[in-house]
Amino acid sequence: MTLAQSKLTAQGQISVPVEVRKRLGIGPGSVLEWDERDGEVIVRRAGRYTWSDVRRALFPQGPPAARTADELNEARRTYVRRRHARG
Repeated sequence: MTLAQSKLTAQGQISVPVEVRKRLGIGPGSVLEWDERDGEVIVRRAGRYTWSDVRRALFPQGPPAARTADELNEARRTYVRRRHARG
């Protein structure tokens, strides 16, 4: 089912229908990404990152090693002691 239609101008421009703008949450100055998959064109609002994109940005060498609750508590105690140590 078609959400909306647009016409291409002689200058290669299109207008984004109001239904699509509302659904994507876009307005003047918004950037759209165009992608092609299996013969279909997909348009999405730029700037949305997947969880895997965020994880790769935070942990480029892979996720940190798992820690036990006791290890985390000891690390917190050590940090607090150092932070509030006197002279």
